Amino acid sequence: MITVVRNLVTYRELLAVLVWKSIAVRYKQAFLGLGWAVVKPFTLMLVFVLVRSFIGIDSGEVPYPLLTFAALMPWTLFQESTADGVNSIVSNYALIRKIYFPREVFPVAAVASKVLGFATSAVLLGLLMAWYGFAPGWTLLWVPLLVLYTVLVSLAVVFIAAALNVYFRDISQMLPAVLSLLLYASPIIYPLQLVKDKLLIQQAAGSMSDALYFLYTLNPMAGILAAFRVVLLGKGQIDTTALAVSATVSSVLCVAGVLYFRRRERVFADVV
Repeated sequence: MITVVRNLVTYRELLAVLVWKSIAVRYKQAFLGLGWAVVKPFTLMLVFVLVRSFIGIDSGEVPYPLLTFAALMPWTLFQESTADGVNSIVSNYALIRKIYFPREVFPVAAVASKVLGFATSAVLLGLLMAWYGFAPGWTLLWVPLLVLYTVLVSLAVVFIAAALNVYFRDISQMLPAVLSLLLYASPIIYPLQLVKDKLLIQQAAGSMSDALYFLYTLNPMAGILAAFRVVLLGKGQIDTTALAVSATVSSVLCVAGVLYFRRRERVFADVV
């Protein structure tokens, strides 16, 4: 990990160029420009609001649109980072074959370029909060740390997926489907407290309830999505247990991903 950080600092100018290139290519000649960064979470929010009108989901004191959009912001950052990052090595094969430099700059650039979209979505969230009369509190100070945590989770997936995709191109086709399933297995449409009440309090799954809740929190995005809602909206308390479990899983995955990526990067130029 120390070597990776040192390489990123040494090649920071190249990293900055790759980040800028990713942003420019994505939004070049687009009528809405950066506005497209909020179209996806906003559209999903509208869909979830429509679904909620049929099935009913208790959002407590928080208006349901705010509840979903606050969770969709980090989710979109994670989803788009992994979707682009998985192809970061394959799509730069021409550059990789010509000259050597640390290959980890490609996955990191793919993830870093999506932070701008997150910042753009934050503006829309601010407008929604003003519309519903929600004033941000001091808990907003935790947002940078949680964004860093989301980036860590994204890098954990991207390092592994990008390396595997060099050998098995099926990974880039399979990952979007896996992320679509993970979307519904994460506390976005519903609050984490609802899952906690069903499994830990009501014991809805019987003797398996406690184990199922622990299994649910192994999803590295579960704790962070719930935490984002708390710090952005200032309502409720952070589930420190779920966040700790998610953080542990993310850290292990990130270290494993970096080690696997560095082990395989030596032959990327020959295989890609």
